[in-house]
Parts: sequence; C-alpha cells; structure tokens
Amino acid sequence: MSRADTFHWFARLLHWLMAAMILSMLFIGAGMVTSVESKYLWLVSIHKPLGIAVFVLALIRLGFRLTHPAPPLPADMPLWQKLAAHASHWLLYALMIGLPLIGWAMLSAGNYPVTLGGGLRLPPIVPADALLFAWLREAHRYLAWLFFLTFLAHMGAALMHGLIRRDGVLQSMTGGRRPERSDIA
Repeated sequence: MSRADTFHWFARLLHWLMAAMILSMLFIGAGMVTSVESKYLWLVSIHKPLGIAVFVLALIRLGFRLTHPAPPLPADMPLWQKLAAHASHWLLYALMIGLPLIGWAMLSAGNYPVTLGGGLRLPPIVPADALLFAWLREAHRYLAWLFFLTFLAHMGAALMHGLIRRDGVLQSMTGGRRPERSDIA
C-alpha cells in the first residue's frame, strides 16, 4: 500500500481514538437518560469531560484533515457512493464539533457547571435561560441519535469496503495491506 493509498498515521491514530471515545459517549449518554440518581451523577461526571475532549480532538482532526487530504476513493466506486461518503464524513465532523458545543450551551443555559475534573470549570457560553435549556436539551438528544445512526452507517460502509468490495478503503484507515486484484476472487 503506497503512502497515497493510506491515511497519515496521525489521522489514523485520531480516528481510532475518537471512535472509541465517541462510542463510549453514545452509550454513556444513553445510560444517563435511563439511570437513577447515583449512576446518573457518575455517568455525567464522565460524559462532560469526555465530550470536551472529543470537541478538542475534533478541531485538531479537522485542521489536520484540511492540510492532509484523504486518499482518493476507488475509481470504480459509483458517484452516488462517493458523494454519500463525503457527505457522511462532513456530517460526522459537524456532529463531533456541534454536539459538544450544544451540550456545553445546554448546561450553560440550565445554569449547570461544565466541570472537567480537578476543579477545572469551563465558563458558560450562553446566558441562563430555561426555555433555551429545554430547546438545546432536545437538540442534543436528537443530534445524538443522528450521530449514532451516522456512526452505524459509517461502520457499515467500512465493513462493506473491507469484506465485500475489498477495495482498500478500510485498509487505508487501518494501515493494513491493500488487497491485490489476484487476492480478490
């Protein structure tokens, strides 16, 4: 696999680190809305700093992506699939940045502190407002579901490329060997 056929090692590191963090966030968030008091507070204490970490890493990742383009998609891939791939990647970036910001704004509007541990507290980014809090809470919930569905579609597409098409797209993010045409039978 040539350098042009694979993502930069730093992009791969960020991708897999953030994939684990985001999957954890989605399950922690789902657990928060179904938990009783003691587990709820424990999950929130993990959710807030993890969300801010995802936000910061997403900004780093976006900056890196803009200066280090992705490898080209296979030439024989249908145009609609290429468009869907690009759209879903940009949607994932928007959600990785937008969801933590909406969560931070929601907590600010509810007059709740955003604590990151060790006494570190982020400043509010919107004024306290009960109506804004309610609106942002719903937005956060529905966008989290969109994120989960987009995440599943992304995983499904990766598996399709790796197991069915065997076209090297999955290997470009794992750093594995791109299959030769003779390997694909």
